[in-house]
Amino acid sequence: MILLFCGACSTQSNRAPATELSAPVVEKGNIDKGRTLYITCSACHGDSGEGKAHLHAPSLANLDPWYAFTQLKNFKKGIRGYLSQDSTGVQMATVAQSLKDTTEMQDVIVYIETLADVKVISAAAGDKRKGERTYQTLCGSCHGPGAKGNELMHAPRLNGLEPWYIKSQITKFKTSLRGAHPEDAYGAPMVPMMALLKDEQAIDDVIAYIQSTVPTVGQ
Repeated sequence: MILLFCGACSTQSNRAPATELSAPVVEKGNIDKGRTLYITCSACHGDSGEGKAHLHAPSLANLDPWYAFTQLKNFKKGIRGYLSQDSTGVQMATVAQSLKDTTEMQDVIVYIETLADVKVISAAAGDKRKGERTYQTLCGSCHGPGAKGNELMHAPRLNGLEPWYIKSQITKFKTSLRGAHPEDAYGAPMVPMMALLKDEQAIDDVIAYIQSTVPTVGQ
């Protein structure tokens, strides 16, 4: 599901109008209905929203609710997961069609909010010191100190995402599998931003820094 990074972190020419960049409002949903709807999600994302890497399904328990709401709408509208090369995105877009409207999306999200945060297993392969410098240059102004996210900038939390998932989404932005849809106001600026990560080592360094900002299993 989701994604990552900020649609407001770019040049003025790439920014969506200010009215579009306001964070979405997630109304209070029905937890019991959400629990029932989540059964479909649990097959891939786990009963506790812990994620299943072997199914390329990230954790949902750590997601910002406002961000999850935006991404569910994007999948349902075909703003994400519309390219055949994006196999995991296509799968999510298909699943999102089972939610008939934004009310059911809100129900699922409020249920996910009841799930305990999961700890991300450390798998850092990069240099966190170099990664911190890159993060502060490219990401920090939106995603904030410690990669905690900034709702006002529509920049989701990054420090609760699995390293493999962060890497997969960076790759999608770099190859325009994500952010290329004309209605993706938040994703579009990420395409040129992620192009500034020149190689796999630079990506690994940033991920290593993001992982260092929260306690992880084994620390």
